[in-house]
Amino acid sequence: MFICKVKISIYTDGAARGNPGRGGYGVVLVSGSHKKELSAGYRLTTNNRMELMAVIKGLEAMKLHNQDINIYTDSKYVCESVEKKWVFNWVQKGFKDKKNPDLWRRFLELYKLHTIKFNWIKGHNGHAMNERCDELATAAADSKQLLIDEAYEKEQVENNLLL
Repeated sequence: MFICKVKISIYTDGAARGNPGRGGYGVVLVSGSHKKELSAGYRLTTNNRMELMAVIKGLEAMKLHNQDINIYTDSKYVCESVEKKWVFNWVQKGFKDKKNPDLWRRFLELYKLHTIKFNWIKGHNGHAMNERCDELATAAADSKQLLIDEAYEKEQVENNLLL
C-alpha cells in the first residue's frame, strides 16, 4: 500500500480572557492548496492550555499518520517544551509539579504518529496566519457557546480554587 506523504503546516494560537478565564483556540491547517480552520471556546481555562489545545486539535485533524508537519506557534511554552525536550523529562517524572499533564499526555500520543517540527513565531507581529489564528481564538473565547475544560475545572474544584 502506498501512502502519500505531503508537507503540512499547522498554525496555532490560544487566547484567554483573564488567566484563568474564558478561553479559545484557533488553528489553520495548510497542505498545498488546501486550507482548513478550526476553533472552539471554553468557559474556564488558561492561555497555556488553549495554546496546547490548538496544537492538539490541529494534530487530531490529520487523516493520515506518518506525515511531515511544521507547527507554527507564538507560544514559547509549547514550542520550547517540545523542541528543548522538557516534556519528555516530565513524562519520566510523572509530570510531578507540572501543569496540564492531561493535555501533554494527549499531545504525546499524537506526536509519535508524525514527524513534527515546531517553529516559534512572534505573535501580533503581522504574520498573516498567526493573526488569523488569533482572530479565531479570540472570537471563540468571546462566543456564547463555550465548552467545559473538564480536566481544568475538576482540578480547580479539587484544589478548592473554584466554588
